[in-house]
Amino acid sequence: MRIVAKTDKGNVRDSNQDAYAVGEFSDEVVWSVVCDGMGGAAGGNIASALAVKVISDKINASYRNQMRDSSIKNMLDSALTAANIEVFDFAEAQPDLRGMGTTVVCAIVRDNQAYIAHAGDSRAYVINNGNIRQITTDHSMVQDLLLRGKITPEEAEHHPNKNIITRAVGVNKAIEIDFEQIDLEDDDTLLICTDGLSNYVSNDEMLELMSDGKHYAFADRLVKKANDNGGGDNITVVVISK
Repeated sequence: MRIVAKTDKGNVRDSNQDAYAVGEFSDEVVWSVVCDGMGGAAGGNIASALAVKVISDKINASYRNQMRDSSIKNMLDSALTAANIEVFDFAEAQPDLRGMGTTVVCAIVRDNQAYIAHAGDSRAYVINNGNIRQITTDHSMVQDLLLRGKITPEEAEHHPNKNIITRAVGVNKAIEIDFEQIDLEDDDTLLICTDGLSNYVSNDEMLELMSDGKHYAFADRLVKKANDNGGGDNITVVVISK
């Protein structure tokens, strides 16, 4: 398996509040965690970096080669829950950081399976043979309106409340985490990103940039396109190809 990643502050923000980590346990098992912090420059930076560290440490300490599917799910749930507690407690201890938090998408890819846990509006996609499929469902006000039929997909693209999320690590004492387990084909590519990519690069543009199979260039290309299209937010991209 091959993995490439890149993060960039974009063209507008003064600092990068995104954070990520990647790793591998063998040629057939890789993992990644991507976070997008919020709560002011200091708070966002701290929340995303702390969550990435806690989750990465938990995965590295807990993963075993023969883990069952249910055990991997429980491990990811435990890791994200631990990150939520750490970020929440850190913010509670410092009044100027109250309310800080971070989105999270965490993935383990093993053989022909991807295990994905997430909270917030950072996303995971699968790309294959000219098709792109969003795996995660945003936890956001706009997504809720869309699901209830209050707005159209076209209205959602430019909704003024697009940046308001309904779940995040560290904002409350407890967190609800969504989990997906999906099958992967041999030529599938898993894309994990913050909304600095998904808000500025369309699905068609993603497909075009990843159509030639030059895996090593995917992360650079996607970040560059987000910046070319405005770069109004921090951008983080992780691409895992089988």
